[in-house]
Amino acid sequence: MTAARLIELWRGGLRESSHLGHVVISDAEGVVEAWGNPGTVIFPRSSCKMIQALPLVESGAADAAGLGSEQLALACASHNGARAHVDRVSAWLSGLGLEEEDLRCGAHMPRDPAEHRRLLCSDTTPCQIHNNCSGKHAGFLTLKRHMKAGPEYVEIDHPVQRAVRRAFEEVTGETAAGWGIDGCAAPNFACTVEGLARAMASFARPGAGARGAAQRRLVEAMIAHPALVAGEGRACTELMRAMKGRAAVKTGAEAVFVGIVPERGLGIALKVSDGGTRGAEAAITALMVHLGLLEEGHPVVGKYLTDPIRNWRGMATGEMRRASGFPN
Repeated sequence: MTAARLIELWRGGLRESSHLGHVVISDAEGVVEAWGNPGTVIFPRSSCKMIQALPLVESGAADAAGLGSEQLALACASHNGARAHVDRVSAWLSGLGLEEEDLRCGAHMPRDPAEHRRLLCSDTTPCQIHNNCSGKHAGFLTLKRHMKAGPEYVEIDHPVQRAVRRAFEEVTGETAAGWGIDGCAAPNFACTVEGLARAMASFARPGAGARGAAQRRLVEAMIAHPALVAGEGRACTELMRAMKGRAAVKTGAEAVFVGIVPERGLGIALKVSDGGTRGAEAAITALMVHLGLLEEGHPVVGKYLTDPIRNWRGMATGEMRRASGFPN
């Protein structure tokens, strides 16, 4: 099966561009709906941070460190590097007796406009805590300390990453198809789109025991703190706010998106083949409308899917549309 046409851009009555990809909606029993090829192997990138955070909670490391829901949300986050994010990650590390230098994620300028401007105007270099993955790495450090393991926690054979791989393979129901290095230097394990949706379904309707309790806590943290998971102006934050606690969504680089719908026990995974964020944000929005989690006329649906595309003069020049059959 080939990639399905998901989202189209129309201008002047002609289809100008198409975003093709693969989408799976799954429950505990298997695939409920799919577009494209569910067996396509992908890197989930940051969309799977809740899986990478499972050993942190399941092992007891989070409780031993006294972590609350804000820290758990940050462990699942690709944040903007705003003060709300930076201050919380800094306090988390300080509480562990650790410093910024203990992180292994690298530094980049924050996406948050105010913090970006503050650093530029003060001629200050960003630090690793500004990295959008610093919360995930603070979680890795918390688990590393709990395990009494060595400092290089992003190495593939480190106990932290071995624990992450075990959790990843168990919730996807697949042996990892391979692994690569993510932008934050941590390993990222490959799976099928179907496997990723299956994993999200397991978070949507967790089982008993430590694994289920950990999944439930992570989803509840994401839903409770959408601004910590991404930030102002970001699709993850705005969509979760609009759905008012009914679902969690999380993006990943190269146009991956996942969704967790506890009330229906559904997990969603999508990958837009061209790697474009525009297509992925439009597709996950269309799916939330399809599942009845967002009203068609909600402003957030307009922002990411249905509002006219306007030029610099404010003229409507085109529109995005769901491709025929996506979603039904």
